[in-house]
Amino acid sequence: MLNETPKDKFLLIAGPCAIEGEEIALKIAEKLISITSKLSLPMVFKGSYRKANRTRLDSFTGIGDLKALKILKKINSEFNVPVITDIHDKNEADIAAEYVDILQIPAFLARQTDLLVGAAKTNRIVNIKKGQFMSAESMKYAVDKVKQSGNENVMLTERGTQFGYNDLIVDFRGISELKKLAPTILDVTHSVQRPNQTSGVTGGNPEYIESLARAGIVNNVDGIFLETHTDPSQAKSDGANMLDINNLEGLLNNLLTLREATSKI
Repeated sequence: MLNETPKDKFLLIAGPCAIEGEEIALKIAEKLISITSKLSLPMVFKGSYRKANRTRLDSFTGIGDLKALKILKKINSEFNVPVITDIHDKNEADIAAEYVDILQIPAFLARQTDLLVGAAKTNRIVNIKKGQFMSAESMKYAVDKVKQSGNENVMLTERGTQFGYNDLIVDFRGISELKKLAPTILDVTHSVQRPNQTSGVTGGNPEYIESLARAGIVNNVDGIFLETHTDPSQAKSDGANMLDINNLEGLLNNLLTLREATSKI
């Protein structure tokens, strides 16, 4: 997938944090396809079928596993676009692999051997998010777990490193290290999160999304990951750090201009 991306382009992984329902998921997918087709930008639709990592017990976790997975499959079929979702346990790997093209390992689970091996054995592409508590170099062992299980289709996603108790920071030295291990994506929305807020709901600084994305493109990331919604204020998960989909085309145009310039260096 990434090997087929032209040098002056990048892969976009985008969609809502969670599958909230069929109508809104299809609406977001349709808008994304319209924008990326116009820009000739390769895209993967992202949506979590279930949110297992929530701070508060009463936080939204999903609409039902199979219902959400079937919506992802419908988006794949109707729009002819690859889809990606998180898995949280090795027993979920085979089930999710029936519906999606890429299995994503959440950052907090990046060291879980059984989960990585289970994902690898589905022969789906495996996207491992770098743990907020891990160095870029230490991700070598997560990649090895997938590859040594017989699956060479692995990529990594940088999503920030824990900085104090309530903040994240992206160390761009790590991008170079991650790229030595596998194709590397920069998650520009989770990286602007402000986790562990006293309200029990994660905050964020979405005004920094474009700055991070620009830095990622200049540092030659293979793709950009972002969560987007028609109305982030009404999103049921991670709305505080999402990008309003109405601002997406302008952002992507700016990033493509940068990519075209840097691809000549």
